Amino acid sequence: MRLRRGRRTALAALAMVLSTGAVACTGDGGEEPAPEPTRRAAPTQLLFGVWGSDEEVAAYQAMVDTYNAEADDSQVELRSWPDRAALEDALEAGGKVPDVFLASRRDLKWLVDEGLTQPVDELLDERGTAFGDNYSRDALTAFSADARLQCMPYGISPMVVFYNTELVDFERMRNRDLPAPSSPEDERWSFEEFVASADFSTRPRLRTRGVHVDPTLAGLAPFVYSGGGEVFDDQTDPTSTAFASEGSREALTRTLELLRNPQLTLTEKQLQRATPQEWFERGRLGMMTGFRSMVPELRKVPGLQFDVMPIPTLGTYATVGDITGLCLSSSAASTAEGADFLVHATSTESVTRVVRAGYLVPANLEVAYSDDFLQPDRQPSHGAVFTDSIRALRLPPLLDTWDELEAALEGDLRSLVTAAPELDLEAVTEQIDLDSRTVLDPESLESESPSDGASDDASDDASDEESPDEE
Repeated sequence: MRLRRGRRTALAALAMVLSTGAVACTGDGGEEPAPEPTRRAAPTQLLFGVWGSDEEVAAYQAMVDTYNAEADDSQVELRSWPDRAALEDALEAGGKVPDVFLASRRDLKWLVDEGLTQPVDELLDERGTAFGDNYSRDALTAFSADARLQCMPYGISPMVVFYNTELVDFERMRNRDLPAPSSPEDERWSFEEFVASADFSTRPRLRTRGVHVDPTLAGLAPFVYSGGGEVFDDQTDPTSTAFASEGSREALTRTLELLRNPQLTLTEKQLQRATPQEWFERGRLGMMTGFRSMVPELRKVPGLQFDVMPIPTLGTYATVGDITGLCLSSSAASTAEGADFLVHATSTESVTRVVRAGYLVPANLEVAYSDDFLQPDRQPSHGAVFTDSIRALRLPPLLDTWDELEAALEGDLRSLVTAAPELDLEAVTEQIDLDSRTVLDPESLESESPSDGASDDASDDASDEESPDEE
């Protein structure tokens, strides 16, 4: 926006010089006729699409209002959806693509394949955006495809551990010679300390449980990565998950010793009655994994005392993240004006205004290490855990089938945690990988099925011949 104003000012000055020269050259002493007034073009109307809670949307609106008050060439209208899925559904249904819009990294491949976005790296570079100074490599890599920056990183919230500080008291644990981190400021803690904390916060008299980790790809992935395993068989073009690999099974073996312990974790009956977050808010759950977006709701719970720690390590420090970016529509009313607004929306001043609502972990590092984000006078006391955990972030492959993959594996992954009384880890992990192929590589299953079917038919025929009277 400043660049465009600067050009107009320079052109106006140049026009004045040329006009003065023309008068001097007339030589007839006559006055030049007054120029006709120039009609100002109507501002370009831009649509900005976001999702979030009422508080988040209000913060976005305040940022838009600031832009509209200062901009000459464009005006922005905010349109919001309740969540990411609602915005995605609107786009898939053929609704108008906002000129600039919030997007999850999990939707990036679909957006690019459908041609709904345009790269922003050159546009932002022309406008002086400091990529290297204010953004981590992981943030920029997350929204890159085809060797171009497709969207500007906006939020990058790593998964962390939320814990009830009245149930999980590290000082009391150390006094009892139990494994515990030396202080919450520790950048890492071990899985053994995590297990000890779950046991310490499980108190039958208070009817509390120690820990809950969602049995999902995102929930289990940090522990698989930390234990030396992999979630997918390839980081660029996966054809299967890799839960049956040796490293992944070893990591799961250690993790499931805790997650399958019915004395320390929420039971199926409890999960049917309330969500893990609701049990946590009631003071009945010691620890749960989650993202920064949970913080404002937890702050509203009277009497709840909580803090955060990184994901515990089984070997290496690893986590996954909820990553968002701001994208520029390929059919924007004006690419130039859309890019100007994108610069405004990702500026330190604008991100600071939005981050104060408490939901966002900003990709802008200047804001991420500021008190506007850390909010040291509010819970959690150690907000820097979110920012520091970005260094351990593992980025999954770019897929356009996340929803289908999660649906295909939901039952398999849950059986890792709930199957009783014994778990055949080898069989379950092989089934997970097989079921993932129905989404990631269905062609390979189709090519295998004819021969498999023929073999099965032959086996059935032989069985029938051997036992003709069996019912």
